[in-house]
Amino acid sequence: MLDQEEKLPVPESNSTDLTDQSKDSKTEIKAEIKAEVEAKPAIEIKEEAEAKTKEATTPKAVVADEKKPEVATETKSEITSETPVTSEIKKSSNSDKALVEIDSKIAESSEGSDHQEIEMEDYESLSLDELVAELGKLVKEGQVQSINSNVNKIKSIFNLKFGKLLKTEKEKFLAEGGNIIDFQYNNPIKSTYNSFLYDFKIKRNEFYANQDAKLNSNLDEKLELIENLKHLIDNAEGATMYKMFKDIQSKWVSIGPIPRAKYNDTWRTYQHHVERFYDLLHLSNDLRDLDFKHNLEEKLKLVDRAEALVNLEDVNAAFKELQELHKLWKEDIGPVARENREEVWERFSEATKKVHDNRHEFFKDMKSKFEGNIDKKIKVIEQIEAIDISKNNSRVDWQKSIKELEVLRNKFFSIGQVPRAKSDEIWSKFKDATRKFNVEKNKFFKNIKKDHLDNLNLKKALIEKAVALKDSEDWDTTTEVMKKIQSDWKKIGHVPRKYSDKLWKEFKDACNHYFDRLHKNQDIGNKEQIEVLNKKKDLLNTIKEAIGDPSEISIDTLNEYVSDWRDLGRVPYEMRHIEVKFNKLLDKVVDNSDAIEQQDIEMIKFKNLVNSYLEQKNYRKLDSEQLFIRKKIDETVREIQQLENNIGFISNVSEDNPLVQNVRKQIDVYKEKLDSWKDKLNYLKQLES
Repeated sequence: MLDQEEKLPVPESNSTDLTDQSKDSKTEIKAEIKAEVEAKPAIEIKEEAEAKTKEATTPKAVVADEKKPEVATETKSEITSETPVTSEIKKSSNSDKALVEIDSKIAESSEGSDHQEIEMEDYESLSLDELVAELGKLVKEGQVQSINSNVNKIKSIFNLKFGKLLKTEKEKFLAEGGNIIDFQYNNPIKSTYNSFLYDFKIKRNEFYANQDAKLNSNLDEKLELIENLKHLIDNAEGATMYKMFKDIQSKWVSIGPIPRAKYNDTWRTYQHHVERFYDLLHLSNDLRDLDFKHNLEEKLKLVDRAEALVNLEDVNAAFKELQELHKLWKEDIGPVARENREEVWERFSEATKKVHDNRHEFFKDMKSKFEGNIDKKIKVIEQIEAIDISKNNSRVDWQKSIKELEVLRNKFFSIGQVPRAKSDEIWSKFKDATRKFNVEKNKFFKNIKKDHLDNLNLKKALIEKAVALKDSEDWDTTTEVMKKIQSDWKKIGHVPRKYSDKLWKEFKDACNHYFDRLHKNQDIGNKEQIEVLNKKKDLLNTIKEAIGDPSEISIDTLNEYVSDWRDLGRVPYEMRHIEVKFNKLLDKVVDNSDAIEQQDIEMIKFKNLVNSYLEQKNYRKLDSEQLFIRKKIDETVREIQQLENNIGFISNVSEDNPLVQNVRKQIDVYKEKLDSWKDKLNYLKQLES
């Protein structure tokens, strides 16, 4: 398959082979004449053709001092027209897509300027303020060509996040009864963002304006060099022409980038005349052969590098590297001898086509994967459509559904691309599915506007109660009421946002005012309770000493101890273990005394416990205690009934039978317990009356 360079009329024979040289020169001239037919009058074309034919058929060595006919020159405007080289390239473009694509890519990169890319940060994790700060830093400190990708990324993320914020604020505005026509949202961060973005655009426009001027200036310089080269071919003297040619080559390489639209034609025109120079060179063959040898060595190095790219797994990196090799082949390395030209180009061309084919197959596989993404995305859309919102009756329900939708949205976007032909269709289905969800969501949040107003009134009522009680000194009653008010507050739902903070501050201030006073009062009470603790310790010691003489301890004495103990009052909460010590001491009194019954002690301890609940006004404990006693009475009655039934099943057995006696004893024990439980219940009932 032919390529650009194979199609170039670039004879590189030795200067002594004048016959071949003349034939090749004729071919060049005919091609030039054909390219310029449309641009020049017929008579002018005829004259130039005769002049060029004469020049090509006359050995350069013989006419070195003769005035040579002027070869038709390409002006800047003619660079865009069809030169002898471009006409050949067009013939091969359909047969060698790889080389054509490489040429196109090199032209695209011709305008590139050297710069160092700025590392891409994790912008998605930044807040709006942080994004704007990062944008300002980039615009102030970075080069336009280095920060362009970063700025575009920040723009994308900022617009997405600010859009969500704007949407949230709009929904709140509507939920509070606002009219969509009246909605306005101003945020200083957006103004700062717009200012930085404006500065960037100004900076970018100035950069590209300067760059365009520089590109066109470079183009003019290269066109001037082409004219110098053509003049050299036509007029240079043998002693100086090679040095002057090398000087032109050096200047060509040193000139910077040119407009991409002019790159390929400019280079082909330059290369065409470079090869003409070598074909017509009549200096030392050794000098030219040395140049050919050097060029061959350099091109073989490029060929080796190109062949190595065939096995590179990263096809994009390989293709990018291949573009650099072709650029070096074109711009940095001159022609090689005729006998080597076809072989070295065939190797380079073959490697190019293999790299191109690898890349083509890679993207073909990618296209296949894109086809597979269609079903995946449709499946996600179906899952979105299947989200059950029919039972969403609260904000919590909707928040769960919104999170579920967000997960599916992220999954949809993470799947990857689909074929372009299906892209619009898939996107339309996705938008329809999410739009249906959002319509129902918005309808719900509009309906809860009334609930918000009801909640507002409920919270205002609680605030009024809290404010009315905040200075109360009925600590026990008010504390319970204030706790209930706080509990009720938590149960009330959302209120319009514009009232939320103000209501909460009023409520919190009233509650804090009361409980701060309560804590101060409790601090005073704690000092008194410490004194009670010390007195109870003394009473414990007194009882311990009395136990030493069991004859002095009676039920009346114990009742006095219990009464004294209770009259002393409460001890600090963390020192309640002293109550346990007191009860254990009562148990010890019973163990050491034969005159006091266990049942009497139990009743004394029970009364002491109940009275402590009364002192603490812990009525919930009293209710629990009564329920517990009633339950024990029912259980005891059932046990007695069961034992009596068991005796009824035993027939013809006397009362002195051991089995019967054992059952009778159990019944007596349960009856004693039943009496004890009934006494406790009666005591509680007396307290209620």
